[in-house]
Amino acid sequence: MRFVRLFILILFTTSCSVKYSLTGASISPETKTFQVNYFQNNAPLMEPGIERDFTNKLIDLLINQTSLELVKSNGDLTYEGEIIEYRISPTTATANNTAAQNRLTVGVNIRFYDKNDSEADFERRFSFYFDYPAEQQLISVKSEAHEIIFERLTQDIFNASLAKW
Repeated sequence: MRFVRLFILILFTTSCSVKYSLTGASISPETKTFQVNYFQNNAPLMEPGIERDFTNKLIDLLINQTSLELVKSNGDLTYEGEIIEYRISPTTATANNTAAQNRLTVGVNIRFYDKNDSEADFERRFSFYFDYPAEQQLISVKSEAHEIIFERLTQDIFNASLAKW
């Protein structure tokens, strides 16, 4: 009797029309590939190499959290967009009206297309920030800041496109 229940459970879960993963993604069985087009840096403050680093971080996340294959063109899922914000601003002040803390904010505009479900397509802005002490120069924390910001941005993009959060 246990065998029959187990067989029915396996049959039911494998016949569903949506694949689920441990990452929370719900990907249709027809979806096999994805492509990430190169993100242009259109931010007023230019940071060399940020577009390459962000594009690679998004590709790495999709490879690591899905079983989809990366393709250069004609992917079932397509991610494209541009970096639209790279800004440093003071966040808190001291009694002497000087900055006590600075904030690096990175914003990206994302266009997502799902060839098998056009209702899932969207264009949306994502942004995140990193705070650091004003007495430090950005160059001394830039690597850590980019790592934290890109990790959050790519996870938010993944959640919006595949986990439907």
